[in-house]
Amino acid sequence: MDLRHVRTARQGRRMSTLFDAIRAGDEDGAVRALRSGADPEGREDGETALYRAAVGDEPGIVRMLLAAGADPGRRSGPEEGDLPLCGAACGGHAEVVRALLAGGAEADQEEEFGFTALAWALRLGHAETARVLLEHGADPDRPGPDGFLPLVAAARRGSTACVRALLDHEAAAPEAALREARRWIGADIAAELRRGLVAGNDGGQTYEAVVRRVREDGGVTVVVELLREDGAPTRGDERQTGHAAIATLLEAAIGLRTPHEELAARALRCGDPELDAWTTAVAELAGRADEETFVTAAGWCSYRDPLRRALGARVLGALPGFGASALPVLRRLAAEAAPRRLAAEAVPTAREPLLSTVLALGECGDPTAVPELLAAAGHPEAAVRRAVAGALAGIVPAGHTEALGVLLALSRDGDSRVRDWATLALAELPDDTPLVRAGLAERLGDDDPETAAEAARGLAIRQDPRAVDALAAVLADGDPDGAARETALAALEHVRDARVRTRLEWTAPRRG
Repeated sequence: MDLRHVRTARQGRRMSTLFDAIRAGDEDGAVRALRSGADPEGREDGETALYRAAVGDEPGIVRMLLAAGADPGRRSGPEEGDLPLCGAACGGHAEVVRALLAGGAEADQEEEFGFTALAWALRLGHAETARVLLEHGADPDRPGPDGFLPLVAAARRGSTACVRALLDHEAAAPEAALREARRWIGADIAAELRRGLVAGNDGGQTYEAVVRRVREDGGVTVVVELLREDGAPTRGDERQTGHAAIATLLEAAIGLRTPHEELAARALRCGDPELDAWTTAVAELAGRADEETFVTAAGWCSYRDPLRRALGARVLGALPGFGASALPVLRRLAAEAAPRRLAAEAVPTAREPLLSTVLALGECGDPTAVPELLAAAGHPEAAVRRAVAGALAGIVPAGHTEALGVLLALSRDGDSRVRDWATLALAELPDDTPLVRAGLAERLGDDDPETAAEAARGLAIRQDPRAVDALAAVLADGDPDGAARETALAALEHVRDARVRTRLEWTAPRRG
């Protein structure tokens, strides 16, 4: 028997076992395969094990292969043109990218057709991956194979987060990137993508274009797919819609002062106070901190358009140095927008401008706004009730029985985030009464661990003995990296008994 054939067959089985483990995400199986002699540089159908693990988003297996001697710069694929780092960047696998860079991968190594990992990440909108690459030395000014500089490519993609990462690393060509961003503001991106797909379809017939809009990364990603007559997809493309926010960021970087109305138009066009176009406009306006911006935002609060009023409220709440002047405007707006005490079917469901006004009042942190906040506590939208509870935290005067009743009701809300914020507000009340303690104790068994931790903290502030066991339970049984544990640790400063406090400080989590 030819021993060489035996050894080759054995090695083939080991490699098959290793690739099976990678495909299954089985770290233990990968360890066993490597220990049994599988080659960390081995291939299957021309593809290296490291490349397969990188594309499959298996950071643990990637680290094992690197430790076993796999070369992070070795090319993969039938044409030897693919790099593990680029494969991970295409998928937005930031943790794998970190592992490869730590293992010696070159941040700017080019694969086939001149692509680097950063070029892939920017063109596909993977902001966290792009930031990791930049932090490890990727060149923020290296043109891609299409000739676009990184900042221009990110602006074209519409990824606000990618643009932020590049600006943090002083990327070149903000003027060119601004022109690109402005070109896409207000464009019908779905139609543009469809035209590009049809033009690149080599004359083949297409019968239908399917458009999806995915909310992600502070914006909306437009996805277009062309389908054949039988419904099978042929080609697809996608683009993010952060161009208005990007234009605002780039104008600020260049030193241009964008008119108030242009910033308002960008925010109102997106129509959602949680999206980048809105939040970036608010941040830019608030950052000016001048009388002109205050007067403009206060004027917006008198418009009939509820979103325009919401924008005015958000700017006033974020504008530093104008809290005293903004307060009467916001209180009036809250009084106008709060739901009246009508039959349930008559209560309005629209949450703007009330939500933005409540959040702005929370930023002001003034006790005189408590009546307006209490009037909004019965709103049918959980987001508004949540904002009310958060705004009340720390501003309710002692002995305010109506506020106590509202907070107790909110602490029993069906929404866990409402209960959490209401319990925090209960904990921050200046009162120490049996009713307050009972309300906090009622939440110790809450299904939401953060709510339970806030309840324990509130009892600890009042030196209630029930806090000790509750804090011990959070510290021992909760998520080691969760917010509930942080809250419990912060509560220990209120435990006066030094021995008990030391014991709690040494309570290690039993899981994780």
